[in-house]
Amino acid sequence: MADFDYTDDSFVEEEEEKKSFSIDMLDVFSILLLVGAACLGAYFLLVFINPFTALNPLPPNTPTPLVIVPSATITPKQLEAPWTETPTIQPSITPTSRATFTPIPTNTPLVLYTETFTPEPPTATATPQMPFEATVQKISSTVIHADTACNWLGVGGTVEDSDKSPLLGVVVRVQGHLLGKTVDQTTVAGVSPAYGKSGFEFILGEAPIPSDGETLYIRLFDQAGLPLSDEIRFSSSASCEENLILIRFTKVR
Repeated sequence: MADFDYTDDSFVEEEEEKKSFSIDMLDVFSILLLVGAACLGAYFLLVFINPFTALNPLPPNTPTPLVIVPSATITPKQLEAPWTETPTIQPSITPTSRATFTPIPTNTPLVLYTETFTPEPPTATATPQMPFEATVQKISSTVIHADTACNWLGVGGTVEDSDKSPLLGVVVRVQGHLLGKTVDQTTVAGVSPAYGKSGFEFILGEAPIPSDGETLYIRLFDQAGLPLSDEIRFSSSASCEENLILIRFTKVR
């Protein structure tokens, strides 16, 4: 025991080194613990602020977006545009005359006296009458076209069977001269229903014009171009009360 010296300097130095080493390890552990606590707090703060973050192991259910149904808009229905038939103008038929026949000359016998021959009067050939007749009347155009007033001149009418039923598809043609100009228009019965189911119409001008002796006439034809009526002649007037020549064709045979 006498050989062990408690006051030896080497022992004191070893004890001090042990104490300093243990103090340093505790400090490092404390620092790591604080850093870990700070990181854990930051993690919980991030999850609290944004629970839908990818770092959250238990994210809440994704909310279903609100579906907004648009309100219905009422679209008013509109009437369809009225159908208007386009008339088909039939070409005019130009009659072709037949070839003339030249008889073969025959021998003339010699006669010593002159024979007196009294020819018989020719037999009259009846002219076939047309199956349609017409009545002509002058009225104001406002009866058919209320908005024309006195700014119109034309011809209109209907084509009817003997029982007053309308006949459609009959070709109607007006011809002649007015103010020195040639008038030649064609239409079909049934394209102007304002006059009736078999109505037709021709516009001759934008104001009442007198014919002053000039010839105007109207006539019916079938689809083959053969006439169905005589030439119905008429005249125009300068009066606003007579600026529509109304012609009604009626089948009589």
